Formats: sequence, structure tokens, C-alpha cells
Amino acid sequence: MDMTPKTMRNEKLGAKVVKALESRHFGAYYCATKEEGLKKALELIPEGSTVAWGGCMTAQQIGLMDAIHSGGYRLIDRDAALPEEKAAVMRQALLADCFIAGANAISEDGEIVNVDGNGNRVAAIAYGPERVIIVAGINKVARDLDSAVVRARTVAAPINKQRFGGTAPCLKTGSCGNCKTEDCICCQILTTRVCRPAGRIQVVLIGEELGF
Repeated sequence: MDMTPKTMRNEKLGAKVVKALESRHFGAYYCATKEEGLKKALELIPEGSTVAWGGCMTAQQIGLMDAIHSGGYRLIDRDAALPEEKAAVMRQALLADCFIAGANAISEDGEIVNVDGNGNRVAAIAYGPERVIIVAGINKVARDLDSAVVRARTVAAPINKQRFGGTAPCLKTGSCGNCKTEDCICCQILTTRVCRPAGRIQVVLIGEELGF
């Protein structure tokens, strides 16, 4: 891999963030490419595990979801559930061996921020599944916690809202309206500042711009 100024910067920033995450008892790994990120994520998911996931574009982009569907895993697949079954399947995900998620932002000092509409994704990150695998592109790194929250609310949420439709103002304006609409995508804001128990959350930080 050619080391351009951008890849050199990403490697140095990635090493800093990994060290910060480890100081907060997360497992953390920096992978320069999507291919390396996919390999590391799969290493962290034992074959035969029960696997569930929240919405995570990064996992799709690196090929992790395809690998999970074709591998030797037992899936709790909300996407395959009938509409009337979906809520129950999402609750089952809280008992999975492994839950795959993304991060809306990660501060340089190792705090992870996620916003959620239904709350199933942040619930699983906070408690339930035995292990959580978070995959995130280097573009998710923000200078500090305040900047991470701003990124999650004003960058990630308005982009994600375009996928779902509804009435929230960010769907029309592309900008956070700090709304209280019924379909608000920022109903819950989770900051995970320390991993407890240690190592339960494993973060794969990839040196490419991925997801939103």
C-alpha cells in the first residue's frame, strides 16, 4: 500500500485513537483498508456464534454482512422478519453472542457516540449481547466529545434520515432541526466512555472514509 500524506496521517491518528480506546478498556484495532478491517472483524466473531446487528452501513461496505450471511453463524436477522415479527426479533438481538454496530462518532480521546431513533442499537451497545463489534471509518473521528456529539447529530443523523423518510425537518433541510417529531432519529444519544466489562466492546477502526 502506497503511503500518501493522507494515509500517513490516518495511521497516526488511528494509533492515537486506538490507544485512547484501550485506556478506556475497549478492545481496539486500526486497519488501514476495508479488506484488513473485514478480516479483523471476522476474527473477533467465533464461528457458531449467534449474531445480530443494528443499522451499520460500514459493516455492509466492508463486506461484513455478506460474510456473516454466508458463514457458519446463527443469525438473528431482523431484516428477514415479517413486519409483525420485527419488534420481537429486535428484542432477541439483546441476547445475541455478538452484536455488530457502527459508531456515529468517536472522540480522539476514545469516547464513542451513537444516536438512535428506536433505541434498539444503543440498547444493545450498552447492555445485553455478550460481545459488541463496532466498525467505523476514520471519518468518524472527532476532536473531542462535544465535537463527536455535534457530528452525530448534524452529520450522521441527517444523512441517515434520508434513508428512512418521515417528517423530521432534517429530511427536507439536510440540517438538524433539534426536532421533537414522532419519527425523530435522535431520540436517544448514547456516549460510551468506558467499556464495562473490559473488552466486551471491540472497535475496528478503518483508515478509509466509510459510512456516514
